[in-house]
Formats: sequence, C-alpha cells, structure tokens
Amino acid sequence: QVQLVESGGGLVEAGDSLRLSCAASGGTFSNYVMGWFRQAPGKERQFVGAVSRDSDTTYYADSVKGRFTASRDNARSAGYLQMTSLKPEDTAIYYCAAKRYWGTIDSLVRYEFWGQGTQVTVSL
Repeated sequence: QVQLVESGGGLVEAGDSLRLSCAASGGTFSNYVMGWFRQAPGKERQFVGAVSRDSDTTYYADSVKGRFTASRDNARSAGYLQMTSLKPEDTAIYYCAAKRYWGTIDSLVRYEFWGQGTQVTVSL
C-alpha cells in the first residue's frame, strides 16, 4: 500500500510559478508511474501530466503542455509538478496518483493510489 501526500499549493497571481510535491511512503516508489490530476469546482477530475518510473518518459495534457513539468526523485520517494505561466483556469485541487504500468496514462480509473490533494488558486 502506497501513501501519497501532496504539498506546495497556494494562492498565486497569473503568470507566477509554483512547484507541487508528492511524498510517497509504504512501498517501493520506483515501481510506480506517477501521475498528476486536477479538479476544479463543479468539474470532473482531469489528467494533467505523468512521469514514468525511471523518468525517461513524460506526457501532458494539451492544456498544460509547455508550461508544466512532471519529475521525480526515486531516491527521495518524491514526485514534483513544476507549474509556470499559471493562468486563472489552472485553479483547482491538484492530486498526485500512482500506478504500476504506463498504459492508458491519462485515465484516472487506472491509478491505484491517490493523495488527498492540494489547492492551487491563480488570481488575475
């Protein structure tokens, strides 16, 4: 059983940057693909980005491509989401998630473990 805890959210202005962290425990972190999702009020949870087990592959939603970067440090059992050029529409609760295999990377139903989420609010 893997436990995930996000941190780093907050209130920022449009154009600012923010880095989210996801601390993992309870399992071998390097065995899991790490994904990031977000959920805005009244909307479904949506895929943001993912990084493979050995960091050699990343994949992003079109809405964040070129602005967000997913990374990880297996030695620290931690994942990160670096967010730049933030926009008000990026406002959401951000979740990290983990699963064993890369396939269907943007489908939330395939992820086995989830964090509790961290709020990101971007003001004009």
